[in-house]
Amino acid sequence: MTGAADTHTVTNQAPPLVDRNLFDANAPLREAAEWAGASAVAPRARALGEALAGADAARWAEEAHRYPPVLRTHDRYGNRVDEVDFHPSWHRFMRLAVEHGAHAMPWAEPGPGAHAGRAVLLSLLAQTEPGHCCPISMTYAAVPALRASPELAAVWEPLITAPEYDPGLRPPQEKAGVLVGMAMTEKQGGSDVRANTTAATPSADGTYTLRGHKWFCSAPMNDAFLVLAQAPGGLSCFLLPRVLPDGTRNAIRLQRLKDKLGNRSNASAEIELHDAVAHLVGEEGRGVAHIIEMVNHTRLDCVIATAAGMRQSTVEAVWHAAHRSAFGAKLIDQPLMTQVLADLCVESEAATATMMRLASAYDDPDQAVFRRLATAVAKYCVCKRGPGHAAEALECLGGNGYVEEAPLARRYREQPLLSIWEGSGNVICLDVLRALATRPESAEAFLAEVEPAAAENAGLAAHLKGLKRSLASVEPAGARRLTEDLGLALQASLLIRHSPADVADAFCASRLGPDRGLNYGAVQTKAAAAIVARHFPG
Repeated sequence: MTGAADTHTVTNQAPPLVDRNLFDANAPLREAAEWAGASAVAPRARALGEALAGADAARWAEEAHRYPPVLRTHDRYGNRVDEVDFHPSWHRFMRLAVEHGAHAMPWAEPGPGAHAGRAVLLSLLAQTEPGHCCPISMTYAAVPALRASPELAAVWEPLITAPEYDPGLRPPQEKAGVLVGMAMTEKQGGSDVRANTTAATPSADGTYTLRGHKWFCSAPMNDAFLVLAQAPGGLSCFLLPRVLPDGTRNAIRLQRLKDKLGNRSNASAEIELHDAVAHLVGEEGRGVAHIIEMVNHTRLDCVIATAAGMRQSTVEAVWHAAHRSAFGAKLIDQPLMTQVLADLCVESEAATATMMRLASAYDDPDQAVFRRLATAVAKYCVCKRGPGHAAEALECLGGNGYVEEAPLARRYREQPLLSIWEGSGNVICLDVLRALATRPESAEAFLAEVEPAAAENAGLAAHLKGLKRSLASVEPAGARRLTEDLGLALQASLLIRHSPADVADAFCASRLGPDRGLNYGAVQTKAAAAIVARHFPG
């Protein structure tokens, strides 16, 4: 007689995807670190990749999302405290990120390849638990904005760049390190920040008092925020500390935490400012110009985090397919599945190459013109592809992927955030048009970047001819197609120059060719098995 326990024998399931170094197992990332000038980061990336590879890190990621942050507006006695409590696993990721320099490496250790090296580190963290990358990203991005006020930067930058994670609300001068957030948008404006109504009133001591509201305050547990408010001289940028030097809480009232679709481990809040003390950054009336430095760096991080998510989605799908059998063979060996997996791999590698090329442009002041246009193009094209890529990878796992225990459920909810955050599609495309209009040389720099590779691929050469015609007559209604074509040209050129020919040819045939398909795996490649093998996670 068969025992009852026999009906519960688990077979034909993939083992946990753990105990492989996230850096060593990622050939496209390792290679990109080399050609992007960031080879020096390899030892640090390998140490971080090892820490993130085990079952513990996987459990921490699940716990950080299963037990999201909790707002405490008052203590037990009725005193206003405005604090956010996090699960210990959140703090584990924050500590890893800060101690490895993902929050400030280019400012703390400036030198060749610093931004590209940091991109490697952030991508490893974002593969495992993306929510904590929000405060890490904003802390990194705050430094170039703060440098518009050298005296302010002299006080705050050493604390921002310190490799110490020191949570808790205390005066900044008493902390080993601080983190910075952002609060720009308001209910009535959203991306139209010039519609902001928060008022900034000068004080006799040189500070300002802010009164108003913010619809999205990112990472309200951080030590300070860059905010926009209307000063006598116009819309201006301010540094808003959470705790004042005398230890009193600044007049920042947390109204509620956003109940978000994804990014649930991270806190985002609606806040009210009741004459909160703030410091002017730069000049009055130039708030957008100053804070755009922060925005551009966080847009870079949107690209990095999306590429990281694509890597996670790809390896989860490949790993599952390599261990799951159906219809007499492993899924990975089923011709139709092999094509789908190969296409996911190609998309992931294109995103990785793009993030590394963009990050390397931040390492070179002479590439500012290229960087201006390429940041917006990459933010649109890579981040727009993230949600569909996650959905296809989840489908490779079928019902096994559509449960909360599987990381792809979290990833599926996370990817749309990165397309929305720091400018959704139309906002970014309008920024592309603005870059082309105000810096016409940016188009020349962009074409100079991609044209050399066209000599090696007829598909890219034909694509560039059409792109040049579009650039000659730019229309607002056509901004999405133009931005998409710019992004495809950049990605194709990078793969042609730096990736195996099989990968580059597959990308150009499926994204640029006349027979392009609408879904992953629709365009066949004879090298599908080799492409999948390149991306196999260990």
